Amino acid sequence: MGPIIEEITIDGYSVRITNPFKLMWPEVGIRKLDYIEILIKLTPYIIPHSKDRLLTTIRFPNGVNGKYFFQKNVPDYAPEWVHKYRKKDVCYMLLNSSAELAWLGNQAALEFHTTFNKRQKDGFPSALVFDLDPSEGQTFDQVTEVALIIYETLQSLKIKSWVKTSGATGLQIYIPIGEKYDYELARKINHFFASYFSQKYPDKISMERMVHKRENKIYFDYLQMWHGKTIVTVYSPRATKGATVSMPIEWEELKKGIKPEDFHLLNVFERLSNKGDLFAPMIDERYIQNLDPIITHLKLENV
Repeated sequence: MGPIIEEITIDGYSVRITNPFKLMWPEVGIRKLDYIEILIKLTPYIIPHSKDRLLTTIRFPNGVNGKYFFQKNVPDYAPEWVHKYRKKDVCYMLLNSSAELAWLGNQAALEFHTTFNKRQKDGFPSALVFDLDPSEGQTFDQVTEVALIIYETLQSLKIKSWVKTSGATGLQIYIPIGEKYDYELARKINHFFASYFSQKYPDKISMERMVHKRENKIYFDYLQMWHGKTIVTVYSPRATKGATVSMPIEWEELKKGIKPEDFHLLNVFERLSNKGDLFAPMIDERYIQNLDPIITHLKLENV
């Protein structure tokens, strides 16, 4: 007996679903078909943030407990209607539609990671991103403590910021900059903040790239935001046993205490119905933050 195959039509395109009952997240009972149905419903939330950004997926053909691999190049067997963008020797996929989400779901792509810039603005990130990761043995509460320190400092500088869980163990703070600054200048700004916080709170924050040198401190990763590098896109699922999701949260929620495992594929729509898209400001020009005064004051452009 051959594999079970179903076929659905989305956006006018036919998407084949193979092995629809294969468990992708066995611990919470999410089958491939369930996963694809969730992805289709998540379209209005994922696509506005992933659109026109170069995509890297992590595929788990036999579910989260099996082997996995990263995929950048669009496979030869991809449908013609999949959006593609060639950069140097890589033909990337662009995650621009519900049909593409469904097709990727059938490929057992369980995580979606996108570039910091859109393809049309190569070299210009749309947001500054502070990526906070715990060291071995640290708790999420310690990540939260550092994130709130950063938030309060940014507030004092009249800089608005938004935060999301990575879906794993960390937090990511976003400052929308509207593709105004190129990567070189954006990294100088990130380096300044990383240096400032690691020097002011040396017992809590490290900007040390080498894991064994971080000691028991939160890692402020200012290097990840760069040409060609990626970050897990907002609302992407993660390959965790609990099917967690990279979820935007309110700063007040963070103060009250949340955990990454609070947000997962089985409760994501309850969350979205209550809160809507908390990351909508990332794609709204009205929320772009002007960092020119900081750049001028620090003479970063001349560094």
